[in-house]
Amino acid sequence: MNDYLSQLSDNQQQITRLLAETFAGANEELHLVGGVVRDVLLGRAQETDLDFATSASTARVQELLSAAGADSVYLVGEQYGTVGAIFTRSECPENVEITTYRSEVYPDETRFPEVAFDVSLIDDLARRDFTMNAMAVDAMTGALTDPWFGEADIALAVIRAVGVADERFQEDPLRLLRAARFVSQLGFRLDWETEAAMTRQAASLGRISRERILAELTSLLVGQYVDHGLDVLRRTGLLSIALPELEPLVQEADADLTARFGREKDLWDHTVRVVRQAPARPAVRWAALLHDAAKPMTRVLDVTGEVHFYGHERIGADLALRLLSRLNADKTLRSTVQLLVAMHGRPAAYDESWTDSAVRRLALDAGHAWTDLLDLAAADVTSGREQKRNIAATRVAGLSERFDRLQAEAALDRLESPLDGNDLMKLFHLPPGPWIKRIKERLRDLVIEGQIDPEDRDGAALIAKDLLSED
Repeated sequence: MNDYLSQLSDNQQQITRLLAETFAGANEELHLVGGVVRDVLLGRAQETDLDFATSASTARVQELLSAAGADSVYLVGEQYGTVGAIFTRSECPENVEITTYRSEVYPDETRFPEVAFDVSLIDDLARRDFTMNAMAVDAMTGALTDPWFGEADIALAVIRAVGVADERFQEDPLRLLRAARFVSQLGFRLDWETEAAMTRQAASLGRISRERILAELTSLLVGQYVDHGLDVLRRTGLLSIALPELEPLVQEADADLTARFGREKDLWDHTVRVVRQAPARPAVRWAALLHDAAKPMTRVLDVTGEVHFYGHERIGADLALRLLSRLNADKTLRSTVQLLVAMHGRPAAYDESWTDSAVRRLALDAGHAWTDLLDLAAADVTSGREQKRNIAATRVAGLSERFDRLQAEAALDRLESPLDGNDLMKLFHLPPGPWIKRIKERLRDLVIEGQIDPEDRDGAALIAKDLLSED
């Protein structure tokens, strides 16, 4: 097998050889295309599903996949000539997609192209976004077809649009974010003509659905070179289109605030550093991006010349919720990021003088996001002074260790009132009312403080009786 194909996993090689022989026997062409070819050249193909392009019609592809022994064959996008299949002949099932050669013409800005299938491989490659994605490898011989010198651009670590860059972005404005996402994932730089076209076409991103924008931004945020990806968004103006809520941070980065606010740090630069330092998990990276988004609108200068951002956590949490709701993020991501932004400053206040109950209360408030909160707090230190960074790291580590010790002593899910609302109504023969919440919260506090055992229902009943008599 040619060197290109030999870089696939053993399972991928077997399936590629099987499909190549099946299609060749039917006098049809078959080529690996798109991301899998790019990843072969980057030495990471084994992480990628197999995508092929073929001269065969959609109906013929279905027949040939079945003949090759695919366990499942299904239509992915009939109007675009794509058929999917699953091969489960090994311990690692392999997903395959095969698309009939096609060309696309975009008659207007609806983004729904007119598709033609009676075309060549070169015509098919011409419709693709970037040169690094516009190559093909013959599934039988391993020969590379590279009409736009994508292999050279990969070697140069350059992202370059196929053909006329403005036309590629006009066809599908989501490619604007894809370019920035590839910068974040691969660490490549943008070809200058491609970047200039991105700047000119940035406003067209408004034609793209919110869900697709969210998906691209999330992939960008968890990239290894996320700071470079965010810089692309800023330089091209895409940030203000995709995330207008962050425009105040960007505007401040472009303005000279020194005269007004002294030595205050650059909020946008700080934000990017925090994102880069945060673990590459979607909720943490989104929270890192948004944690200080409300600072420009909450800044005040006191009489001593000190700068304060009163309430920026709460206002920022509301901003994060609105932003992610606008992008139709799922409920879990919205609520987690909102919680992290609201609480991101609290771990920084920790010191050894905190009581055990204060640590428990912070952990209970964070709930499922406790680990994310600690990771965000650790990332939220971008000082150039090593001593300050070390102190902050020690503080977060100490809080984490303290919590682990307390968790070992008593599971947090047991730190609730020994009596629930039904217990209290039955005990005192009273109807529902605010009194229940007040007593339950007090009993829970006593459990957190270690003054009553979570299982001590009799003791809780006596305390509840005293609390009720105080009304």
